[in-house]
Amino acid sequence: MSNMQSSDSSSFESVKHEEPLEFRPDLDVQSINSEVSRSVTNGYTNQLKMVRTETAKSMQELGVSSDIPAQELNHPPVENPIFPEEYTLETMTGLVPAQTLQSLGRVKTRATLGRQETRISEETLEEVEAIDPEIEFVTFTLNDPENPHNWPMWIKWVYTVLLMIFVISAAYGSSCLAGGLFTINDKFGVSTEVSTLAVSLMVLGFSIGPLIWAPLSEQIGRRPVYFISFGLYVIFNIPCALAPNIGALLVCRFLCGVFSSSALTNVGASLVDIHNETRSLAIAFFSFAPYSGPVVGGVVNGFISVGTGRFDIIIWVNMAFAGVMWIIISLMPETYAPVILKKRAKKLRKEFDNPKIMTEQEFSPLSFKELVNDCLIRPLKFVVTEPVLVLVCAFVALIYALLYAFFFAYPYIFSTLYGYKDDKIGLMFIPIIIGAALALTTTPVIEKQYAALCKRRKPEPEDRLWGAMIGSPFPCIALFILGATSFKHIIWVGPASSGIAFGYGMVLIYYSLNNYIIDTYAKYAASALATKVFLRSAGGAAFPLFVTQMYSGLGLQWASWLLAFVSLAMVLIPFTFYKYGKNIREKWCKEDYTI
Repeated sequence: MSNMQSSDSSSFESVKHEEPLEFRPDLDVQSINSEVSRSVTNGYTNQLKMVRTETAKSMQELGVSSDIPAQELNHPPVENPIFPEEYTLETMTGLVPAQTLQSLGRVKTRATLGRQETRISEETLEEVEAIDPEIEFVTFTLNDPENPHNWPMWIKWVYTVLLMIFVISAAYGSSCLAGGLFTINDKFGVSTEVSTLAVSLMVLGFSIGPLIWAPLSEQIGRRPVYFISFGLYVIFNIPCALAPNIGALLVCRFLCGVFSSSALTNVGASLVDIHNETRSLAIAFFSFAPYSGPVVGGVVNGFISVGTGRFDIIIWVNMAFAGVMWIIISLMPETYAPVILKKRAKKLRKEFDNPKIMTEQEFSPLSFKELVNDCLIRPLKFVVTEPVLVLVCAFVALIYALLYAFFFAYPYIFSTLYGYKDDKIGLMFIPIIIGAALALTTTPVIEKQYAALCKRRKPEPEDRLWGAMIGSPFPCIALFILGATSFKHIIWVGPASSGIAFGYGMVLIYYSLNNYIIDTYAKYAASALATKVFLRSAGGAAFPLFVTQMYSGLGLQWASWLLAFVSLAMVLIPFTFYKYGKNIREKWCKEDYTI
């Protein structure tokens, strides 16, 4: 008996697990989870509590063996885990003793044995870390209503749509001022080059925020991060609207980018939390949101700026949109399984007075140094050590940068050719939304083909590149059309129609390359995606600073064609990786990161 304390007149409780209780499938869940207690009087009052737990037999029936599966993308950062199934497996009792896992051949090994080591020889036996056999890991129970994967399908898709609108609201804010830069110029007496920073700095904030919000969500959950970060985003719209000078506006816009980036960073992970069989389809639809949000911002705020002539009205409307979505998302339940189970473990520890009930994340928490390495150092290190990742991210960054380039190229083109103001110019962005929506009709077909391939053979990361190969020519085509139709004698429909091709290719490229990055760098997917967000946002922040000058210097045609030729060179990336990707990964990647 462990954890025994004695005193002259005290009663005490203990949990005893010398051997796991026999698994009884004939018992219902309530009786299995019920507490069995008895009192023994031997000079003291000893109350002994026992909790039903899983045995080796019951775990084998659930498919758990000595082989440790790879961690999934939304699993918490745990070094060398022995029970990664904890966050997806549903057991009858909800408690799995470490002793049971060890009896199956699961061991906790030091880093010298490697992350995925599952079997040990006599020569390496001394490297095994002993685990207290009385420790019990918490899992979901059968048909657990708190498990997001058990939610009704209609609930999953309602939350998916709400999360997509949440992302749109964050992206909307990044471009809202692009539809009324003249209002900032008039208010503060600055040039367009300076007012453009109000857009670029918020996009730059998108590259910093993920380094904070992504790891924090793995510790405290998605919901608290959304509540804290987006709440700050809503609040910091107030000093933006009331800014006494351009410096205050620019600083607050940067902070708005940092705070609102939680939506761009963590919503994809929230969808992974919710969906299982429908995960790929949900992610495919989600790829529409980060790119359509800025377009919606350009459309709406062109009318606000022309109608009111005040940039603060633009900010107040943005704040209202963000505030409504902040309230809605804050009311959603927590979706991150590790945090749900940590709360359950805390409740069970108190209920049974047993400090050895926990999750594996609590048993093996990463040190602060390890967290910094995973969330900050490794993503930045990948920029200089992983040319495969950099090339793929460069294509994503280009597409993202071109999207923000359109917000400054269109005003110059349509005002020069037709004398349009920001309200009519905003309407020219609608074809981009149409093209992005058309891409959503293609992604389910690609996913269906990929699922069929998975049934025939083991997929390779390069099989994820179909969407990019289909979509990669379209941005190039769009820019050639834009340049070829930028003449006064051609009706506005010509240059505006280029947006359809761009929107279509943009969504397909992002959706496809995002999946390729996840599959190629599966062991460190979170770090690889952080690298992508950093490079993508840097490109999006840089392009607006020189696009207007480029169109002024090169002319309407050659400025678009120069970008078209750059896009044409990028077309080679998905096709080259599809044909030679495996050999390229073997030569250029520091190690095999795939699972």
